[in-house]
Amino acid sequence: MGKFTVKETKTGFTFNLKAGNGEVIATSEVYSTESACMNGIASVKTNCVAEIEDQTVEGYAELKHPKYEVYTDKAGEFRFRLKARNGEIIAVSEGYKAKASCLNGIESVKKNAPDAEIVKE
Repeated sequence: MGKFTVKETKTGFTFNLKAGNGEVIATSEVYSTESACMNGIASVKTNCVAEIEDQTVEGYAELKHPKYEVYTDKAGEFRFRLKARNGEIIAVSEGYKAKASCLNGIESVKKNAPDAEIVKE
């Protein structure tokens, strides 16, 4: 069972979504308040069943929000970002060497986020 961990930083609050094995599968931006961070978690729970827009293929079809965007970063690694209905990025992944691993990360978010407990660190 996954969990969201909420952490206070020097500039605000962030969350990580962790899989049952403790691996971080998605992280948030820095929110100015804990309340805004909790709203971000609620948004991930609501929007995590979104479709995948694969931006690594030529001529990909643009999907409506909410959606996962799969892309390659400057280092050539595969990453995903989850965008809410309003187009805001609400969670991002680490870099993956293989696209299949990135897609597995998305499936893990879909599986873990809806019922994940929220833990303050």
